[in-house]
Amino acid sequence: MTSGLSILIPVFNWDVNALVEALLVQQADWPGPVEIILLDDGSREKFRILNRALAGRLGVLYQELPHNIGRAAIRNRLAAAARHEWLLLLDNDSLLPDNQFIIRYAAARHRAPVLIGGTSYAPAPPAEAALYLRWLYGREREARAAAVRQRAPHAQLTINNALLHANVLARFPLDEQLAGYGHEDTRFGQALAQAQIPIIHLDNPVLHAGLEPAAEFLHKSEQAVHTLVQLFRTDQLGDESRLTQTVRRLQRLGLVPATRLALNFLAPVLQRNLLSRRPGLRQFDLLKLHWFLTRL
Repeated sequence: MTSGLSILIPVFNWDVNALVEALLVQQADWPGPVEIILLDDGSREKFRILNRALAGRLGVLYQELPHNIGRAAIRNRLAAAARHEWLLLLDNDSLLPDNQFIIRYAAARHRAPVLIGGTSYAPAPPAEAALYLRWLYGREREARAAAVRQRAPHAQLTINNALLHANVLARFPLDEQLAGYGHEDTRFGQALAQAQIPIIHLDNPVLHAGLEPAAEFLHKSEQAVHTLVQLFRTDQLGDESRLTQTVRRLQRLGLVPATRLALNFLAPVLQRNLLSRRPGLRQFDLLKLHWFLTRL
């Protein structure tokens, strides 16, 4: 294993040509060899056709899996295929912010074995109304400065746009046992916190280009809440989210049954708001609490 960089990108129903081309332009900014590994996780054929041409690019490895193996498993498999000392994990629907993305990581790599660059969203809302909720949530809840994320570094860890020393992921592979969608990064951050692995957050965000329509975003969010309930029940949470803090407060006050009942009546109203042209994040918080208490 060399002191080079392995850029690991799981591909699922997305054209990654623009991202890969931008990375190839910047690969000389890393002080060592660079490889880009693309592993298609059961995409539709039209996307595979778009991405297969990348297999012919120098320094790019592109392979396809016959069926989807999941978010944690695909990243673990990518890490196992990597040849270099540093791993850069990127989601396939990311875009680089500028031509200094790789050089910023290269300059910071000696500061910690785990570096988190963050995520940004376009400053203007999308023209398509169905995408507005995902954009709003991203802008208000996910696009946080490094100084803010560093206040709780392990709880603010995101797998997308993470530069890791390879031995970190070898020691702490992503948890493939989680049933359902989401929270691989929650478990990973908890494992690193317990092992006292330092994390440094940087202002080196990628642009999240893959905005889902509101209905799809709500479906994925509900799946993620159900996964969070699994972790909550088995006491597998580290630094807790605002949602789980709220639930624990309701438990202490004996208000879970009453809150569950009230939210059962409110849920259709909340859902309609979030699928409208003017969704509110407070309504989204209440709907997530409804999902959580329903499964608790």
